[in-house]
Amino acid sequence: MTALERFLHYVTVYTTSDESTGTSPSTERQKTLGRALMAELNALGLHDAAMDGAGNVTATLPGTAPAPRIALIAHMDTAPDAPGEHVRPQIRRYEGRPLALGAGVTLDEAFSPELAQFVGQDIVTASGDTLLGADDKAGVAEIMTAAAQLLQSDRPHGAVRLAFTTDEEIGNGVDGLDADALGCDYGYTVDGGALGEIEYENFNAAGAVLRVHGVGVHPGSAKGVMRNAATAAMAFHAMLPPNETPECTEGYEGFYHLTDMRGSVTEAELKYIIRDHDRARFEARKQKFADCAAELNRRYGGPVAEVELRDSYYNMKEKIAPHMHLIERAKRAFAQNGVAPRTVPIRGGTDGARLSWMGLPCPNLSTGGYSFHGVHEWIPAAAPDKMAQVLVDLVAGFAE
Repeated sequence: MTALERFLHYVTVYTTSDESTGTSPSTERQKTLGRALMAELNALGLHDAAMDGAGNVTATLPGTAPAPRIALIAHMDTAPDAPGEHVRPQIRRYEGRPLALGAGVTLDEAFSPELAQFVGQDIVTASGDTLLGADDKAGVAEIMTAAAQLLQSDRPHGAVRLAFTTDEEIGNGVDGLDADALGCDYGYTVDGGALGEIEYENFNAAGAVLRVHGVGVHPGSAKGVMRNAATAAMAFHAMLPPNETPECTEGYEGFYHLTDMRGSVTEAELKYIIRDHDRARFEARKQKFADCAAELNRRYGGPVAEVELRDSYYNMKEKIAPHMHLIERAKRAFAQNGVAPRTVPIRGGTDGARLSWMGLPCPNLSTGGYSFHGVHEWIPAAAPDKMAQVLVDLVAGFAE
């Protein structure tokens, strides 16, 4: 089975994570794909395939030669930013004209300029009303296919641990996954974008919540008594730098991102994510968030606002820097397959960031996909099998 065929099947399984449940995994539906992957791993002959309490699936590809033990990791969940149920993948030839995906959604070069590189080639999209799920089911398919090819190959290679994780999209990836128990020297997540991308710098990340407590009273007699929580919450948001948001930043620039809001006169809640590549600036951003809440309390003369801050992951660069051979090996594997390698900073994070800080140096590699987390998501049809071959060459390279 090809990586593309696997991918087209995996995306039809509903695996969206949900940060509101407080469980691990956050949704039981992720285990549906996990169980299917275990069955597939067993069918390949990897009989130690197992699922832990958090829904993570692991298995071991036995080595045939002395080499460092490598982990290949991808996540099964899809982002809650767009619908992930009833995904209907479609393969379309891109001829340089806008593609009508369905549900009134059109994919064109104005939205995704990268399409210009693929005129005359097949691409895979969803049907306009859901995301596709290349993030990260393309990675899952590529790793599974690489494992199958290594099993059938006579190329010497070391042992490989495969790990398919849950809840990466809500910042809880690798929960319950014991990095020491993986028993690996190094790892790679396969969770990036355009083919050839290698990432070993990512955002430091935190989740932040502002809760505002108001006082409700009839508006006819509200003077000097009412404290409108929704109005106070808007005043808080106005204190944050207006141009330090995702839509105004790029590269290494950090941001505050308002992801969700609800409010009334008596109670309001704003949810944010805070991101920055530089650790000192990251800490300053969190302090700014807390300072704005303190200012709100000063303005209202009492404990109106409360803040909850929770770090999610940190920049892996510090942990990868002593092991830059991992980046050079990945570059060689891409070049062997005619793909120009390039290192880029991640404007996000991966399971590899957390694993690197848990003691497993783990840079991130491309999947081939574009426009993740939305209904415009797409991937070149040739990318999954090309990336699977890159992984084969990467793993074999450790034994050569």
